[in-house]
Parts: sequence; structure tokens; C-alpha cells
Amino acid sequence: MKTLKYLLSCLILIFIFSGCKKEINDDVSFVKTATTSAKLGAMFTITQDNTGLVTIIPNGEGVASFEVTYGHGTNTPVKVLPGGNTTHIYPEGIYDVKITGTNVAGVATTVTQKLTVTFKAPENLEVTAAIDAGNKYKVNVSAKALYETFFQVYFGDVANEVPANLLEGETVSHIYKKTGNYTVKVVALSGGAATTTLTKVIAIVDPVLLPVTFESPTIDYKWNDFSGGNVTVVTNPQSSGINTSAKVAKMVKNAGDPWGGSWIGLGGPIDFSANKVFRMKVFSPRSGAKVLLKVENAGNGSISFEKEVSTTVANGWEDLAFDYRTINTANAYHNIVIIFDNGTPGNGSADFTFLLDDIRLTDAMPNTQIDLPVTFDVPGFTYTVTDFGNNQTVDATDPTDASNKVKKTTKPNGAETWAGTTIGTSTGFATAIPLTAASSQMSVRVYSPAVGLQIRLKVENHNNNTHSVETVATTTVAGDWETLIFDFNNQASGTAAFNSTYTYDMASIFFDFGNSGSGKVFYWDDVKKLATNYVESVSLPLTFESTSLTYTWNDFDGGVVTVVNNPQSGGINTSSKVAKMVKNMGQIWGGSWIGLAAPIDFSTKKTFKLRVFSPRVGAKLLLKVENQTDGGINFEKEGVTTVAGAWEILTFDYSAINTANSYQKIVLIFDLGTVGDGSANFTYLFDNITLN
Repeated sequence: MKTLKYLLSCLILIFIFSGCKKEINDDVSFVKTATTSAKLGAMFTITQDNTGLVTIIPNGEGVASFEVTYGHGTNTPVKVLPGGNTTHIYPEGIYDVKITGTNVAGVATTVTQKLTVTFKAPENLEVTAAIDAGNKYKVNVSAKALYETFFQVYFGDVANEVPANLLEGETVSHIYKKTGNYTVKVVALSGGAATTTLTKVIAIVDPVLLPVTFESPTIDYKWNDFSGGNVTVVTNPQSSGINTSAKVAKMVKNAGDPWGGSWIGLGGPIDFSANKVFRMKVFSPRSGAKVLLKVENAGNGSISFEKEVSTTVANGWEDLAFDYRTINTANAYHNIVIIFDNGTPGNGSADFTFLLDDIRLTDAMPNTQIDLPVTFDVPGFTYTVTDFGNNQTVDATDPTDASNKVKKTTKPNGAETWAGTTIGTSTGFATAIPLTAASSQMSVRVYSPAVGLQIRLKVENHNNNTHSVETVATTTVAGDWETLIFDFNNQASGTAAFNSTYTYDMASIFFDFGNSGSGKVFYWDDVKKLATNYVESVSLPLTFESTSLTYTWNDFDGGVVTVVNNPQSGGINTSSKVAKMVKNMGQIWGGSWIGLAAPIDFSTKKTFKLRVFSPRVGAKLLLKVENQTDGGINFEKEGVTTVAGAWEILTFDYSAINTANSYQKIVLIFDLGTVGDGSANFTYLFDNITLN
């Protein structure tokens, strides 16, 4: 019978193994890459019954097994698997508990922790509970005490809370779900029945910061009312137009002082380093209501800054702007104060009930009237322009200076012959242009694509367009800047004459006037009223285009300069007039000089540019400036042509010039060091001497 059972068992085993396919996973490469165990340690808990029964819970990252040596009694370690624990009864005393963690590669790591066992109540309990620097809803708790074994921490935000265990030297953290005041309780436990408890109140707050939108459910938008002002956060009762947000603030100005209002404190100082224009949406029951926005230092109300504007809309939202560009940014400002109708006591009626929302800092003043001079460079200012006749004007960067802001106007294909651009809006400049018979000129810097184009400037009264005058200037430079002078005493043909009794407070500019649009692009900048009328004189830039000036060149030692019709009109220079220098037989320094009407101003510009047409590559050009009466006071730089038979721009760096000296002459010498022969090989053209 036994034999039969044995045979039957063998048959069953054979059947089982014959029906299974053995699969072997022999990839053990992970063992080779396993590192030592990290964050190795243990949690101790002790029963409060004077028995000294301690539970040891080892923990660590990447640990396959633990060994715990109690540090009392036997030195034989006890093996514990991850997630497990071991217990041991200790008498009162301090013990070194050793925890060894071994990973899958067999690499062992050992740490030792102190265990204090006492049956007396812990003493000198100290608790640190701090809001986390990176999360305003997170609290970090640590504790220390004498005679404690471990701590239990209650964070106080849920019922029937299970405490978190904590050892001295460690930190336990908790994230709250909402703002509020919470009582953190820390219980220090030893081996005895007695414990020691300490509580701390933690305030979880969501600080008020800009922009103030009133939409956050976790922020306490606490307004501090004074002298009759009263602010509450309410559901938007006027959801329309530019403000359909859910929540807004409502201020009622009740009977009280004329300065009645309210203030709100921010969670930190306002950063005015980049943005200096406050914007605030306001719903007013009437137009003309005054709105004062003030900022103050939290500790010293005398450190403050304020601006007041008036509403322009009744019973509708509008976005008011408060210009803070002159604020002293060295001070710190934490509080925002709002006062409606400062100077008038309120009465609590609908006429003194206002809504406000979206208090924020921006970098631009909206809908601000432009005033002369118009430079396009004031930070935070919005330079509005108004195109007509299909003109297209946008903000742009100076094509020769990336730091300079300009306007770029395109007169596209099909644009009207009279297409133009109003500088500002239909309301004109903030102040009238002070034009008089003796001071009737304005100037505009223009970067034109071609010479000989008519640029028209028109000024008028924005309330009466029959009070207007127009004048014309013609471009003399292509592909570079020039300053065009517009003299309204010399009005354009067929237009009204200048009338000094009129108020001119609006200006429009017309590029390539009289021609339909063909895609030409113009850059323009620095629209100014000249303090005194400009008298044409030989001065920079030297373009040789004036029909009323005599460009007197003073030749020496073989150099001869004449002003001629441009014989090489093309490329970057299509101007009608240029200067020609022929270097004849004479001295190696043969050249020519021209005297200017006034000393050259090197205070801000120190780079000369000059267009040259050379018969060969490698021709040298020396550009020198001298004092009017003392040739020993001078400065010079030399450039070299890189193009033959075509126009190019040479640049001369004068940044090292002594600006304390006076320079009124410009000297040009081609091929200094070589005697000329008067041939085509020593004949040069030059034009557009400019200081940049």
C-alpha cells in the first residue's frame, strides 16, 4: 500500500512539473547599482506605566532588512523587516541604540541614537513652531525637553486627531487647508504616567499683496476704517463693462470728517523698482468724484506719497491711473489708503457709495495727454498716436541705437496722398504750443528711406480745425537721421497763414505728402518746439543740400574740395549734392578743412559718421577736429575704406576726446602719407558728416 502511494505521488509530481515552464529572471544588475541606505534611524515610543517598555521602529530608504542592538542586556542584534518593530524593557537610564540597515546589494549602514528612559515627568519643554518660508500654509515643529523619550504633536485642525510622533532633534511638518488660528499642542512623554504639555497658537494667513483683487477665498481683506469711511468686500453688484469679477470692495463715506476713508495693510513693502503707476477700477455714482490713493510706511505714517484723480464716468466702471513716478523709492511703503471726495464730509447716501477693485501697479499711464517735447523715452508713459488715411504707426526701436525709443510709420500701398499721424489724440497736447511770430519753428528728427521727400507738419486748434497752419520740410538724407526744421511763418502753398492770435494745441505729421502710399517706412523722434528760430548755418550734420549756404572748404597742400551734383547716386546715398575731394600733387598731408558756425557739442555724442565713395579698397581717411584759433588743440581718428566704386559709411570713435576743449574746424585728409596725383585713383566723394 505504501509503495502504491509513493508511485502515485511521483506521478503527480511528474505531471505538475511537466505542465509548468520554468522562467528565470537572472537580471541582477540592479544589485550592482544599489547605494548605501539613506535617512537611517528609528522612532521610539514608550508606555506610560513605569514598565520601561519601549517600541523601536527602524526606518530608512533602500533598506532590505534592519538589525537593532538595544544597548542594554544582550548585545545580540535583533532582525527587523521594513515596516516592522521590536520591543525591549529598559530600566531608567540613557542608552545607545544601534540600527544597521542592509540594502539588496548587501551594503550595510549603521547609526546610533540616544534613548532616554525615565519614569519622571519631562521638564523644561521647549517647542519651536514656525511657518515654512516656502509655503504659508505649512508649519514646522520641533521640540526638546529633559527626561523625555519622545513627543506627540497635535496640529489642532481636525477632530479626534491622531498625533504625530517626534524625536528630539527632528522636525515634523503639517500643511493646513485654510487660513485661521490653530493651537499646536506638543506632549512630552517619558516612561512614567506623567507627561508635560505645551501649546502654541499658530496664525495661518494669506497675506494681502498686489494686485488686490478681492477674489481669494483664503485672504482676509481687512480694511481699517477711519473718520466715517467704511469698506466691506461684497459680491459685485455692478458686474458689467470692464469689470465682471465676482468680488469687489464697497466704500460708503458716512458722516464724519472730510478725510474719512479706509486703509489696508499689505504683507510686505510695495516694490516700486520697475512699476510706478497705480491702476484701480472704480464705480462712482457721479462724474467728477475725487479719488485719493495714498501709500504709507507701516511704522511711520509721515513717510507717505499720494495722488488724486477724478472720475470721468457716472454709474459705470472706469480704470483710474495714479502717477507715482516721482515717489521716493528709498522709503518703504506697506499700507494703501483710499479717500473719496477728500475735503467733503459724506452722508452715507448712494451719492457717497463707491465700488473699487483690482488695485495694481503697472508701468504705463493710460489715456495721458502728450505734451512737448515728445521724445518717446519717458518710462511708464503711453505715447498715443492716431493714424488716418491708412497710415500705420507703431512703437519701435531706433535702427541706429537700440536704447532709443522711437515711432515707426509705414505708408502702405494704397494709402492716401494725405495719410498722416496725429501726435496724441483728438484732444491735443496738454498745453498749447507757444508759437509766436518771432518763435515760429518746430523740429522733428526723421529717418527717411530716400532724399527729396516732402514731410509736412500741421498744427491746429483741437476744438476748431479751421485754426490751422501747415509747413513743409524736405529730406536730405537717406538711411540715417536728420533734424528737419518746420517754420510756420513759411506756410505750405495753398494753406492758411500762421496767426499768432490762434491757439495751436494739436500736431499731425505727413510723410511723403502728396504721393500715394508705396510701402515707404519712416522712423521719427524728438518732436520739439524751438525756443528761438533756427538760423541756417554751416553746422553738423553737413549734408551739402542747402541752397542758401556756402560750404567754404579751405584746401591745403594739394587737396581740393568742391560741392557737386552727386555723380554716383545710388545704394545708401541718393542725395542730390555731395562733396568731391581731388588729391593733387603736393604734400603727403594734402587735404581740406571747413569751419563751423559754432563749436562742436561733444557732451553727449562722440561718434562721427561719414559716407564715402572711394575708387579703391584700403584708402585711408583721416578726420580731424581743431580749435578755431589754435591748431595745436585737436583730436583725430583714421578710417579705411573697405569698398571700391560704391558708397559706404565710415565710423570714427571720438569717445576719448577732451570735451573741455573747443573744436570748430573739421579737417579731412585722404591717404595721409601718400602724395596724390590728381587722377581718378585719388578722387573721392564724401557726404553726410554726422555726429552720433
